[in-house]
Amino acid sequence: MTAAIERKAPDYCIDINQSNPNKEATMTMVSEPRSSGVRSGTVILIAALVIWAGAVAALAERGVFRALPLPLIALLVAAGIALPTLIYLTSSPVRRYFDAIGLFPLTVLHIWRIPAALAFFGYGLACHLPTAFWMLAGVGDLIAGLLAARLAARAPDIRDYWRFHLFGFGDFVVAVGTGLTFTLLGDPRMATVASLPMALIPLFGVGVSGTSHLIAFDLLRRAGTRA
Repeated sequence: MTAAIERKAPDYCIDINQSNPNKEATMTMVSEPRSSGVRSGTVILIAALVIWAGAVAALAERGVFRALPLPLIALLVAAGIALPTLIYLTSSPVRRYFDAIGLFPLTVLHIWRIPAALAFFGYGLACHLPTAFWMLAGVGDLIAGLLAARLAARAPDIRDYWRFHLFGFGDFVVAVGTGLTFTLLGDPRMATVASLPMALIPLFGVGVSGTSHLIAFDLLRRAGTRA
């Protein structure tokens, strides 16, 4: 009986107590390239964002955007979403990077919409922006930013991410659509978005937020497909 119990396990069984001298080395070989790739990708991403924001600030400071027709600024806003999204869709390394970092950073970055909302309120109450525009954009950004801050303090699940990005993108569409409408109508108060600090919102922040929502939707879609 005892001999039967102590009988050697079949070859297909795995002894979890048996040490594998190559296990640690193998895990290191697998994890280090991935960690290195994420780190280098993050450095490149941050550098690109700094260059983008710096270019917008420099051009706005020199009055370049104020000299442009308002409809052309609307095209620049659209390009700020379309070009990064196109890079994501056509670049496998970029998609792998966002697969690696996941949905959490794409969500919590929207906390920046809280100071954006305060800027809308400040300029709107000073009558420097059309009322419908600053109210819709300001209130929506404030709610989105507070929701992002709430998710940053917890462990969101897939439903939290879906709810946030659906709301955030819906607010984004309303705010951008309203702004583009007043821009195409030639409302002179929309010239405010061509000067600092407001220029950073449509010509930088809108592109970052819009692209992050679209990437998040792709990640969520593929996560649902895998499930």
